[in-house]
Amino acid sequence: MAGVGWGAFAAFFCGVVPMLWIRWGQRRGYWGDRHVRRREDRLIVLPGVIVSVVVCLGGLALLGGPREVTALVVAMLATVVAILAVTTRWKISVHTAVAGGAVAVLALAYGPRPLAAYVLVALVGWSRVRLRDHTAAQAVAGAGLGAAVAGAVFVALR
Repeated sequence: MAGVGWGAFAAFFCGVVPMLWIRWGQRRGYWGDRHVRRREDRLIVLPGVIVSVVVCLGGLALLGGPREVTALVVAMLATVVAILAVTTRWKISVHTAVAGGAVAVLALAYGPRPLAAYVLVALVGWSRVRLRDHTAAQAVAGAGLGAAVAGAVFVALR
């Protein structure tokens, strides 16, 4: 049951707080919508997400969080930093990066069965292209970046 608590703690700082940050900026007109479509706006949003993830890591360290949860959060941090680096030049898909990284970490933690979920990553990519928020290259690059960075960091720290 403690694992659920640690997962909720990480989910709060890595999911809920970033969404609240995005909504806050959206309501004040700093960026257009919850998808933060303009690349320039992402250069403001992503550092805010990074701050929240770093706070989560501080909390995990202070409270003695489990190694695997900490490895997962560091993998997320590394992925967001990589996304930010690419975003300075090109609008890579955050949606597919997160989905690709999640599937990679699940497969590394639980074996090859979760790899079947890459079908869902492909659907996320298709939707981003269909909505005209990204090109196919941006969607594929996001999925690849997310899987490579999150996977490598998770394996190194687990």
